[in-house]
Amino acid sequence: MTLGERIEALITAPLLDKGIGVVRVDLQGSQKKTLQIMIERVDAGNVSMSDCITTNDIVSVLLDVEDPISESYTLEVTSAGLDRPLIKKEDFNRFAGSRVKIELKTPFEGTRRWQGVLQGLKGDIIKIDIAPSAKHENFGVAEFAFSDIQKAKLIPTYES
Repeated sequence: MTLGERIEALITAPLLDKGIGVVRVDLQGSQKKTLQIMIERVDAGNVSMSDCITTNDIVSVLLDVEDPISESYTLEVTSAGLDRPLIKKEDFNRFAGSRVKIELKTPFEGTRRWQGVLQGLKGDIIKIDIAPSAKHENFGVAEFAFSDIQKAKLIPTYES
């Protein structure tokens, strides 16, 4: 279990009790460390400043008690935002029907970056209806292994 996974396991239940879900835990930096906790509301509402403060307070106490990070670090709490990253397998079914941007670890059809409408995940396979582009005019539905995904995130749609 990685340090990020250990921290996520430690903070998930207490945050869920407050209606806050953990999207991602990421320890960044080599000299000056930053522990980023990305959150969302479990009721699908907008993350408020109060949610960030609550998360900060809960995580700070838990990390002070458990002390999983031996060096000094800065704690940063952020909202997942409109361009929310897709991290866990369940994210790919939860956001089926949404426009997404993915980056692969290795190129597929000569391209590492793809956009389209997420069809969901079945087993370990993610299906995306690829948006037409100059390179791929009529591609259709592409299938990618979950393990081949470097990064994935929602593409926000803005309504007037």
